[in-house]
Amino acid sequence: MTDNTPSVLDRTMHETHEWLNELAQATGGDKQEAYHALRGGLHALRDRMTPDEAVHLGQQLPLLIRGIYYEDWKPSATPHKERSREAYLDFVRGKLDQDGSSVDPETAVKGVFTLLKMHVDKGELGHVADQPPEEVNAMMKAA
Repeated sequence: MTDNTPSVLDRTMHETHEWLNELAQATGGDKQEAYHALRGGLHALRDRMTPDEAVHLGQQLPLLIRGIYYEDWKPSATPHKERSREAYLDFVRGKLDQDGSSVDPETAVKGVFTLLKMHVDKGELGHVADQPPEEVNAMMKAA
């Protein structure tokens, strides 16, 4: 008996490619650049939420993207004390620079917020929007 149902791995690979393709289109880069933008944008958001809210958001992400999201996370060090828009963009800029990416940090952040709006449960996204500072919330709403 052959089961034609896609495996969990096939499904998450497909979803991850969809997310990266959508983000590449939004940022004007390729999939590698999109990966760096996704990583930086998710880490900035995650590190400005309470650990409980960060976990709730993580549960909404495709399996492979969830792994990227949790990479190097230190829940005891969150949420970050510095919460201004500029600090948020500087954090993303640091991640992008570390990865050798040329994507503009604000473009990366807006692209990640757009992805989340498209793919994450609206109720959970409402909780996420309550976490970062108001200046960052404004970027999220504009995406």
